[in-house]
Amino acid sequence: MKLQSIASWTHKWLALIVGVQILFWFGSGLFFAVFPIAQVRSEHRIAEHPAVTLTAPLLDVTSLLPEAPTRVTYERDVLGEPVAVAEFAERRPILIDLADWRVASPLSAEAAEQIAQAYVTGGPRVRERRLVTQETPEYRGVLPAWRIAFDDSEGLAVYVAADTARVTARRSDLWRVYDALWALHIMDWRDHENFNTGLLILTTLTALIVTLAGFVLIPYRMGWVRRRAG
Repeated sequence: MKLQSIASWTHKWLALIVGVQILFWFGSGLFFAVFPIAQVRSEHRIAEHPAVTLTAPLLDVTSLLPEAPTRVTYERDVLGEPVAVAEFAERRPILIDLADWRVASPLSAEAAEQIAQAYVTGGPRVRERRLVTQETPEYRGVLPAWRIAFDDSEGLAVYVAADTARVTARRSDLWRVYDALWALHIMDWRDHENFNTGLLILTTLTALIVTLAGFVLIPYRMGWVRRRAG
């Protein structure tokens, strides 16, 4: 009976310690299973834009740049306008509007709003425009970026990089709930992305011991051991 006593004590007291976290794991895991990741990422809100190629000869944009770039990308933005993005080793990218041959970065709030509205479906009204210059729990992408928040039922916000005019993130109320539950799930409440912490490893190991102790108790609780002894 000594094994039963040890298993019972271990199962009871360690379960009290990690029980709340186990509840978080099951609850958040159920949420992750119910809501498809494409819905969480608001992929259904991305407006379809026909593929467009640049037919005009590509112009040499180096005359507009302060120094030689490491890479120049020629493309069309969400609005269909031909642009070039020059990237550098030590400085922020520069956006060039090829339609009128001018430097278009950093974007104005009005330009970022126009890009965000064209990017999403439904034509929602813009509720807020805010320039983000530091990482936040909601956004850890390219900076600076314009946060264009829409007045819709999903609480959608689109981030537009101020230097490249590219949409770098979509955030909704569903995403925010998902992110909060993910932080609880991996036990990283600050950055919401590190699932290799010592706390998570220790808690998972403790939960494993609780589970193994429960398996040890099964034959005692079911009466199988006593029947064999008799």
